[in-house]
Amino acid sequence: MDFILSTKGLRIEPSITLEITAKAKAMKDSGIDVVSFGAGEPDFNTPENIQNEGIRAIKEGLTRYTPASGIVELKNAICEKFKEDNNLDYKPSNIIISSGAKHSIHNALLAILNPGDEVIFGTPYWVSYPDLVKLADGVPVYIETKEENDFKFNVEDLNRVLTDKTKAIILNSPSNPTGSIYTEEELRAIADWAVKNKVFIISDEIYEKLIYDNNKHISIASLNEDIKNLTIVINGMSKSHAMTGWRIGYAAAHEKIVKIMSNIQSHATSNPCSISQYASVEGLKGDQASVEEMKRHFVERRDYMAETINSIKGLSCRKPEGAFYIMINFTQLLGKTIKGKEINSSMDFANLLLDEAKVAVVPGVAFGDDKYIRLSYATSMDNIKEGLRRIKEIVEE
Repeated sequence: MDFILSTKGLRIEPSITLEITAKAKAMKDSGIDVVSFGAGEPDFNTPENIQNEGIRAIKEGLTRYTPASGIVELKNAICEKFKEDNNLDYKPSNIIISSGAKHSIHNALLAILNPGDEVIFGTPYWVSYPDLVKLADGVPVYIETKEENDFKFNVEDLNRVLTDKTKAIILNSPSNPTGSIYTEEELRAIADWAVKNKVFIISDEIYEKLIYDNNKHISIASLNEDIKNLTIVINGMSKSHAMTGWRIGYAAAHEKIVKIMSNIQSHATSNPCSISQYASVEGLKGDQASVEEMKRHFVERRDYMAETINSIKGLSCRKPEGAFYIMINFTQLLGKTIKGKEINSSMDFANLLLDEAKVAVVPGVAFGDDKYIRLSYATSMDNIKEGLRRIKEIVEE
């Protein structure tokens, strides 16, 4: 049957990683031992104090509708978090709680974009940015970043793509998929550019708590009042507190922006899960020891992975400063034939590793850069050691 369907909806592409994910799942279901490096979530359980608060909320009947933009208790906790961690002063009227950070970004784009407005972000990018922009009738504008610059863009890059349609920049620090972090000096230059050109910043800070070594997270909104008014800060509970399935994200912005976001959310989804909201209050205000323990494991895994990958002939990587991903540069293998399969793209390499090494990775083309594959170290050290052993065996054969 022929249907006349949404042209906007038809422009939205399914995730490029679905093919690899489906194949890996089918192999596992048939009993094949597949090591997966695709996880975009901590492999730890939600801390017990947060679990207990969720159970309390259920038992006490806190299971009904809440205000569409979230409960005031959680908004207050988020304001306290911003003040303590980021030196940012917000009121509850500046906060909206949504069903995950992705939902917060979606609301933000819907609130600020008009048809044809352009949104700038760097490649490699998080897989959902382009389609979230398209869903809001915007136009994605890509800056190709360089590995030698830690996959970060600068003011010169922004000037090259600036047009009279430029409406916003999406800034992701720490970054998925690269783990890169913008310094205060770099952020100040971008902030000055945004204020000068009256461009919004959507600052995706979901990996804020997962920063390593002596690096420091700085929210661009904290630099001055002018950039604060132009910035929509995105954060959430998923990565920092191992709460991916609880679906709580939040945004902080100027009251005018938050009001529009809240109106949109009230019609689209109503409130985020009430139980998850009450548990998140405990997550933000309760004991943070589990967060630090999780971070300690990530540092250990990151160090092992980076050292091992750089010892494999034909592969290289930079040691990420945050998040829990490593981008592997495999350009030395392009054009070569391994196990009878020629490597001309990240999909070719990802399929080779899955078929021959029984290792699942995410091809870099999903992030807009075909020269890389992404590995997550949100998996056990045993899996990491075995998976990298298999990769080494195939690549160096």
